[in-house]
Amino acid sequence: MTGRSGFFGGDNPFDLTRSWMLEAQETEPNDPNAIALATVDDQGMPNARMVLLKDVEDDAFVFYTNFGSQKAQEIESAGTAAFVMHWKSLRRQIRVRGFVEKEDGEKADAYFASRSLQSRIGAWASRQSQPLKSRTELMANVAKVTARQGPSPKRPPFWGGFRIVPIEIEFWADGAFRMHDRFVWKRENVDQEWRIVRLNP
Repeated sequence: MTGRSGFFGGDNPFDLTRSWMLEAQETEPNDPNAIALATVDDQGMPNARMVLLKDVEDDAFVFYTNFGSQKAQEIESAGTAAFVMHWKSLRRQIRVRGFVEKEDGEKADAYFASRSLQSRIGAWASRQSQPLKSRTELMANVAKVTARQGPSPKRPPFWGGFRIVPIEIEFWADGAFRMHDRFVWKRENVDQEWRIVRLNP
């Protein structure tokens, strides 16, 4: 017995994630869907940065980016990624590791269309992760793209989503005197059933 109860309960880790995120929306002052995304380059050197998690599907976590960015290139090379989502207000975090699939179809089109016009123009204008001489150069690119794309820019072919299909999800909650509660959901591959293990703090 793992002794799960209360806000650790349930038999689906994606439902549990959604539940915690809903709670965080009531308590976090900014970006309750922010995640620290970790990737690794082809030399084995790790990288981490904050991105926004945009969807929790029935079997995956989805975020969007420029496919030319450093994180995208590292993800496509390794085929894996990890992230941690931490809420100071709740004193909880979720850690995820898994395999990554590209999302560049209708779902990516729909999400891109839902963004503000300024954000859509920005996606076209920015050569993400590439050297930039000045802010002035960036704003000049924005002006050019605005004139060229008009009021309804389509999703750029170099921009879309990544879907992280996890093999490990850990739910962590702060405990008194560092006696934290930790439950990890594990499986060897994405087709297997989850095993739930309680971990030492």
